[in-house]
Amino acid sequence: MTDSESARMARIVSGLPTAALDLLRETDWDSLRHAYGSARDIPVSLCFLLDDDPKVRSSALGALDMGVLHQGSLYSVTAPAALFVAAILDHPLGVTEHEGHVPWDDGSPRGLRASLLAWLGRVAESAAYGEDPGRSRLCWDWEPWHDALPDDRGPDDFAALHACRAIRPALYDAIEPSLSSPDPHVREAALGAAVQLLRAPGLADRIPRAAALVRARVGDGSGRRQGDGSGRRQGDEKGRRERAVAAWALGQWRCDVSDLLVDPDPAVRVCAALGPDPADRPRALAVLLDALRDPETTDGWFPEPLPGLDGWFRFTVLRHALALAASFEEVAPVAVALVAGFRPSVVDYERGPLLLLAFPGGYDPAHPLTPAQRDLLRAFVDTEGAAAGITQNVVWFRAAGLPESPEEVAALL
Repeated sequence: MTDSESARMARIVSGLPTAALDLLRETDWDSLRHAYGSARDIPVSLCFLLDDDPKVRSSALGALDMGVLHQGSLYSVTAPAALFVAAILDHPLGVTEHEGHVPWDDGSPRGLRASLLAWLGRVAESAAYGEDPGRSRLCWDWEPWHDALPDDRGPDDFAALHACRAIRPALYDAIEPSLSSPDPHVREAALGAAVQLLRAPGLADRIPRAAALVRARVGDGSGRRQGDGSGRRQGDEKGRRERAVAAWALGQWRCDVSDLLVDPDPAVRVCAALGPDPADRPRALAVLLDALRDPETTDGWFPEPLPGLDGWFRFTVLRHALALAASFEEVAPVAVALVAGFRPSVVDYERGPLLLLAFPGGYDPAHPLTPAQRDLLRAFVDTEGAAAGITQNVVWFRAAGLPESPEEVAALL
């Protein structure tokens, strides 16, 4: 470390909150690991999150993303680093902005506090992975054959996982005040983190309070926010996004969202329908299927993905619709239209999951195809060579017990 960096580090350390300072001094960083080896360099990166120079802050955030939580992986340093980040959320520099920390991130500057909250949300998401297999299968990038792969994680990996799960109560208590922040970007990042953290089995008692805070933002289902007294419609993009994120969060927490399933805004209706087990299953399924009838419009609702929902938004909508469907016949018309739609980037995220629902126990040659199954396979045959047809979905056809060549599938019709 250069003399100037040492002076900068000393200045930052002198202004740290007590909890952050204690973590910095009491943690044996040299004994911990991140994606690239020893974590002895992490205390500097953590302190530089609070540097006056926005470029230095951006580089420090990059170290968190690329080393402490590399591609969603947890390491022995992840838990103490997350606790440090939680301890500095209220620091005055939280209101400052910084640029993106990777070359391909050319978006507008973003606030430090929102970025730190978003990072904590990603830590919580990684910590919750596999805790509820049913939720994992609702992820847009779930593939069935991965369930059969051996778990190659070692003792250090599981220790890091359990350490991150153990700190979830402390992380939630740190982020909850940001649910009421006057900054909408901070509120959204906090809510995304809260959804991930409150998936912890031991944090169910925090949900009612969190839901009450969120309900005040989502409004009463008429397009008005509760308590603002203005009667103003929230049809603008910013208002739509905040209400949609709130509806999604309430659904994830198994709150009553029946009023939001009939909200004037279709984006809010869909987000309310994304809960793991909506009480009004038929209405929720109908809302999701309506959105899938015009997937391009649905994808356009949120140019920036909602927190915790990566990929095209229609992939998430489809997964939840398939999970709610009692049978393939309930979704067959929409399914056939999606396969026949000639859109790119749908190999594993639309057509494959549709096949598995159409043939839930695998194709059985002893039983004739149903009309809905026949229509779906015909759509695959018709799009072969022009879009993601059979050849590009061969692993999904194999998973469904179906023939793996266009000619063999055509022979079934």
